[in-house]
Amino acid sequence: MDSMRILVTGGAGYIGSHTVLLLLEEGHEVHVYDNLSNSSPEALRRVAELAGHDAQLHIGDLLDTSRLEEVLDTASPDAVIHFAGLKAVGESVSKPLVYYRNNVTGTLNLLEAMEAKGVRTLVFSSSATVYGDTVELPINESTALSATNPYGRTKLHIEYMLDDLAASDPRWAIAKLRYFNPVGSHESGQIGEDPQGIPNNLMPYIAQVAVGIRKKVSVFGGDYPTPDGTGVRDYIHVLDLGAGHLAALEYLHDHGGLHAWNLGTGNGSSVLEVIQAFARTSEKEIPYDIVDRRPGDVAASYADPALAREEIGWKAERGLEQMVEDMWRWQSANPTGYPDEAPDNSGDEDEPLARETMPSKTKRDPDVDETTKV
Repeated sequence: MDSMRILVTGGAGYIGSHTVLLLLEEGHEVHVYDNLSNSSPEALRRVAELAGHDAQLHIGDLLDTSRLEEVLDTASPDAVIHFAGLKAVGESVSKPLVYYRNNVTGTLNLLEAMEAKGVRTLVFSSSATVYGDTVELPINESTALSATNPYGRTKLHIEYMLDDLAASDPRWAIAKLRYFNPVGSHESGQIGEDPQGIPNNLMPYIAQVAVGIRKKVSVFGGDYPTPDGTGVRDYIHVLDLGAGHLAALEYLHDHGGLHAWNLGTGNGSSVLEVIQAFARTSEKEIPYDIVDRRPGDVAASYADPALAREEIGWKAERGLEQMVEDMWRWQSANPTGYPDEAPDNSGDEDEPLARETMPSKTKRDPDVDETTKV
């Protein structure tokens, strides 16, 4: 595939920054559109160091239509990779309107702006949450769609919107990537997952226990019909996930059309297996308690990734041990994540990679009941 100009929404975030790095390494020109609400410009500064050249950061929100149109004019992209959105399941239950406004309305604004500018190639960051609480295993792309929380419903609503858009105009080329549980980090340890406050997901929570920020892991349910009684999930390395976005982009460039692909390993790992793997790699004790199940949790969930392998030539290359090793390399080198303020080395208003001062991030919450999503 020839070099392209790519706009990446949410490109300063966890999955976005890793994908931006891969795009830069492949020789693409990358523009990032991010409101920095749950990300850091420091991630992109480090991406530039790793890649040897940088992506241009445009600070803005998808709800700001004039800014969005301005950036599309400036970037003049050939395609868009869309990561931007809120993603905490628990928060979505307490603040559903915020999630619908940001995720659904924000995506609608993006699609309208793209159409107005004649940009009709989109790789969308969807989620396995669109399959709901299915007990059908492994989960393939023909599994019935549903959702059990507002976050999942925003992803599902967006998918339906993309289906209708593609049906209305065959010039659109759209990939809906339904991925499972992204973990790990770049092997350099320079970029990785930096959740604000208490992590919502298992792996970063375990990492914070290992580095001494949190006391222990609460494992929800020890009596599931699984080999060790704890929940089983499909964990995928963030670099494998990023490679899936590049493979999807290349397929759209060559073939067009509307497509949905699962990005997962096809293998499940239990909560205790992940804890034990992290303990081995970090050589740290990972205290945990088995507590009651949570309503709505299923015993196991893992992907059938065959369609992505057959159609776009993609498959996950890294196993659980590599995911844990890379995650620990990042966490041990950056115990509190990215610094709140990056050094000042930029004078360009539209490239404030080093000037933007971020709100202080709470890394330790000693008075909060420490539980995590597993």
